[in-house]
Amino acid sequence: MKTDTKVLKLVPKTSPTTSTAPQLEEPATPHVVATPTAPQTSKAGDLPDSKLLLDMYRTMYLSRRIDDKEIQLKGQNRIFFQISGAGHEAVLVAAGVVLKPGYDWFYPYYRDRALCLQLGMTPLEQLLSAVGAEDDPNSHGRQMPSHWGHKKLNIVSQSSPTGTQLLQAVGCAEASYRFELVPELKERVKGFHADEVTYVSLGEGTSSEGEFWEALNTASNLKLPVVFLLEDNGYAISVPVEVQTAGGDVSRLVENFPSLYVQRCDGTDPLESLETMRRAVDYCRRRQGPAFVHAKVIRPYSHSLSDDEKLYRPDEERTGDAERDPVKRFGALLIEEGVIDQDGLQKIKDEVDREVNDAADKALAAAQPAPETATKYVFSPDVDPTSKEFDTEENAQLSGNPGTMVDLINRCLHTEMERDPRIFVFGEDVADCSREQYLNVVKGKGGVFKVTANLQRKFGSNRVFNSPLAEANIVGRAIGMATRGLKPVVEIQFFDYIWPAMHQIRNELALLRWRSGGDWKAPVVMRVPVGGYLKGGAVYHSQSGVSTFTQIPGLRVIYPSNALDANGLLRTAIRSDDPVLFLEHKHLYRQAYNKSAYPPDEFMIPFGKAKRVREGKDLTIITYGALVQRSLVAAKQAEQEGTSVEVIDLRSLVPYDWDAIVESVKKTNRVIVAHEDSLSFGYGAEIAARIADELFLDLDAPVRRVCALDTFVAYAPQLEDAILPQSSDVAKAIAEVKAY
Repeated sequence: MKTDTKVLKLVPKTSPTTSTAPQLEEPATPHVVATPTAPQTSKAGDLPDSKLLLDMYRTMYLSRRIDDKEIQLKGQNRIFFQISGAGHEAVLVAAGVVLKPGYDWFYPYYRDRALCLQLGMTPLEQLLSAVGAEDDPNSHGRQMPSHWGHKKLNIVSQSSPTGTQLLQAVGCAEASYRFELVPELKERVKGFHADEVTYVSLGEGTSSEGEFWEALNTASNLKLPVVFLLEDNGYAISVPVEVQTAGGDVSRLVENFPSLYVQRCDGTDPLESLETMRRAVDYCRRRQGPAFVHAKVIRPYSHSLSDDEKLYRPDEERTGDAERDPVKRFGALLIEEGVIDQDGLQKIKDEVDREVNDAADKALAAAQPAPETATKYVFSPDVDPTSKEFDTEENAQLSGNPGTMVDLINRCLHTEMERDPRIFVFGEDVADCSREQYLNVVKGKGGVFKVTANLQRKFGSNRVFNSPLAEANIVGRAIGMATRGLKPVVEIQFFDYIWPAMHQIRNELALLRWRSGGDWKAPVVMRVPVGGYLKGGAVYHSQSGVSTFTQIPGLRVIYPSNALDANGLLRTAIRSDDPVLFLEHKHLYRQAYNKSAYPPDEFMIPFGKAKRVREGKDLTIITYGALVQRSLVAAKQAEQEGTSVEVIDLRSLVPYDWDAIVESVKKTNRVIVAHEDSLSFGYGAEIAARIADELFLDLDAPVRRVCALDTFVAYAPQLEDAILPQSSDVAKAIAEVKAY
């Protein structure tokens, strides 16, 4: 596409030194994929006015000087980490000019200092982050500097893992897309705008992450208003771009994504960057699809102060970058074009230097977070799912024919979606039929276990839909949607395949509220079929590794053993304000012994409330999931031999009901912890250790654990039976503990 816009181009007086790294072609004519319609550019002769030019220069220089101040402070051991945005300032200021703070949404990465300044973040706010101050709006002293976040500006809290922000940005934009499709949301959720845009940035190294491609795929597939800004400085720490990327040019690889508007620009030229970003943002505002801007920038400083680029970059390459320094070149251009004279430019620099020094002094004097606040915001301070508000279990009136766990979970999803239009259900195969024209002629899928059957028929494809076969895609998008006030209830088809989403769960979902000091949250519910006893489930359909998740602060973990509990606990999960991992044992889905009639639509069971499913006085079994029934069978056998066994179903693993455990152990003085997870490092180890630590004087025998073998679940039925704990294993443990 040709442009007739007159643009002042920054051309280095000396051409950059040739290096072995592949170079982008000169971007005089921006590259545009032919499929989308490119926005119209401004008329010939239009130039930014002097005020805008000077404002842009000031922000660029300000960004650089804050970097320099932080480097100075790090050298004085007054801050503890520094990573700069030097060399990226031009394209970032341009992005900030054409985007709207507090209106559009921002998922920056750690080089985006200049963008945040242009959007309205102050030097003091950035330096408060550097010193780890309580008043730091980015993370309140909880994250490294340059991990941007600002509630008022719609800058969503950023983390250290590269690329995790991409799917969340897609989810944020998808929330806007869904908002327009579901009219009922307009009465329940605020802050949406018909032409809002979501900005997300990354370095060229991050484009090697799979989540980058997942994000582009969904954004293009749904034509979401996401502006992807690739800030290509040629190095991922010490790894050059040609090692990262086939052909050394990411934008060439993404050209064939449908509806994706692809542009290249010299990201060290603020004026060319401004025109490029304006076209990209306009394209997204007009809802034509996502845009991808590939900006070639430089990195004049090392990756961070923990890195020394002289170890892997020759002097001539570093000199070539220095000649393209956007701050120096833009200042020289403004003087050359008569926008300002040398004295005027120096005056701006002097003002900025004073502002930065003053901000640094204030930041260094700012209060640090109090030690007692360390655990604040691990979970929601506003909604307590362990409270009486969520306890409607007692004397609940049940009705109808008994249903299975599948039936009662499905009923809960139906009633909750009817109650709250913010709830969206998606995952692999959860819809009845993605091709809606066939809904009247097919029975419908509704999940591989039929748990979500007929939800799409009832609530439509805008609220119930299938995802790509990509678990990180499911959870990452859900985080972005939840950040906007929606309530995603997603399904991971099998626990065994949750691991591609682990980055999103561990480093993003569970951490978002804490790392932002309570400014941001993502109360997503993840429904996950789990467990063995399937006869044929084998290695990749029978895992039960819950301890991997129960040790993650900020994540609620729930594990019902019967239909009624599943209904009440899922309703609590949906109405809570925290991320919840809701585990549904596949073997228990359709067992006759755990059926229940249907509870009322307000039936809830609070988290952290165990259930005594069998009274006893000689020994306590603490258990959950499929081991509840096996423990009951063993307890009945023991009763015939004169041993009275009490069985406690935890139901909730994070939090768990310590009071119920204490009460039972003090009564029986003997304890078995039984679960399907492996013996070593399994969930029961924590319970056993705490009992031994805090209730030692109440014990008449050592705490015994009955668990799976420290191996994987096999396909052959005899092997599976030997690996997983059986009723006979529980019965044997009862006899041995009683005889101690």
